[in-house]
Amino acid sequence: MGREEKRDLALTLILFAVLMLGVSLAERYLNTYLIRILNTACIYVVAAVAYNLINGITGQFSLGPNGFMAIGGYTVAILMLPLVQKEQVYFLQPLIWPFNSFSFPSHLFLLALFLGGVAAALAALLIGIPTLRLRGDYLAIATFGFGEIINVLANNFIPLTNGALGIKGIPEYTNLWWTVNWAFWSVFMIKGLVNSSFGRALKAIRENEVAAEAMGVNLFRHKLLSFVLSGFFAGVAGGLFVTLISTVSPSLFTFTMTFNLLIIIVLGGLGSITGSVVTAFIFAFLQEILREVEAPITIGAWTFPGIPGMRMVVFSVLLVVMMIFYRRGLFGDKEISWQLIIDRIKGRNESEK
Repeated sequence: MGREEKRDLALTLILFAVLMLGVSLAERYLNTYLIRILNTACIYVVAAVAYNLINGITGQFSLGPNGFMAIGGYTVAILMLPLVQKEQVYFLQPLIWPFNSFSFPSHLFLLALFLGGVAAALAALLIGIPTLRLRGDYLAIATFGFGEIINVLANNFIPLTNGALGIKGIPEYTNLWWTVNWAFWSVFMIKGLVNSSFGRALKAIRENEVAAEAMGVNLFRHKLLSFVLSGFFAGVAGGLFVTLISTVSPSLFTFTMTFNLLIIIVLGGLGSITGSVVTAFIFAFLQEILREVEAPITIGAWTFPGIPGMRMVVFSVLLVVMMIFYRRGLFGDKEISWQLIIDRIKGRNESEK
């Protein structure tokens, strides 16, 4: 490890300590509403950074993160739901064996999240093996179909998913400690991967697959590993989400979730991890602020009814405007690094002198 790498690692650990201090202060002084928004934002960070890995870094157009999040969410929900609650929730048909005979205690929540990610990663492996050998938009078609298949299964495989009724009463284990940690370490891991030789190979695939293959890059292996890793973190994000809102149902992970993540990575910049992080927080807060456009509005003697779904219309218009004036998003493919921050500070100090 070189001198600069040691410096960057030390600064990263200091940042992590500052974030943990911030979490402690937030849990103590912020109200539950703001904490809920911050939790949602951090979950979006995990899902969006993972989605950007396959879409932005590797250049493979996937439309299936909602399916992977659903697999992770249902896995965590079934594992963490208490046995007594399972008997009450699954009244149409009993939960299948072996899930009806055990339940994870609270201290195994991390293991449940990991297993949710593994289940989503295995699904990504099954989808990726036949489709990633092809070029073009086959992955988009396959992953979109995969998301719809998961939604249909969630509605009809009642002995496992409880159908359209969903699973309610999931313990609310997700808090800022969990979401901030997962957001931080997922960014840390994926950024480290992107800056490695493996990440440079992924970027080469994005720019020109023929040239990358001519340089000795194994296209299928690199794309498959990127896709599986993206699915893993999407599954973890789904598990965090369902244990935040204490329920999961087929309507929770529809294509709208994929559209939300697509907005985040496009607005932030395809290929920019920094952009995904920043726009994930902007998106989470705008989602709450724009609730007003869906609520009834009274102007004088006139009352205008709220229009459900107007938030997505606003986001769609915002996306169109961004594509017109900022085609590469807010950050393009640029990243904020420790070296950039240090150079800016040095430059400012020199200019002041």
